[in-house]
Amino acid sequence: MIVEQRTYTTHPGQWRAYLALYEAKGLAIQQRILGRMVGYYHCDIGEMNQIVHLWAYEDLNERSERRGRLLADADFRAYVQEMLPLLQKQESRILVPAPFFKPQWQPPASQ
Repeated sequence: MIVEQRTYTTHPGQWRAYLALYEAKGLAIQQRILGRMVGYYHCDIGEMNQIVHLWAYEDLNERSERRGRLLADADFRAYVQEMLPLLQKQESRILVPAPFFKPQWQPPASQ
């Protein structure tokens, strides 16, 4: 099991617009295709204007397959075109659980 941590930094003051757009147009698509949302947050202390979202996958192969389906989705591509002007920077990390931690999540909606 792996978790992808994606951190998006919006232009100053645009995090609210980003979250509103995501809720209206991106959330349902990602939940349907990516399946296992671990968390979705905005930063309140520290570096500002950041959105952090976490997605769980069985392995890198599943991540690749699901991200490929996401990027092939016409509605998601339309959402991205609307969302990108709000962003300054995007980062992605793959997190691997510690040996003593047993992650738990609900099955993806598509299963």
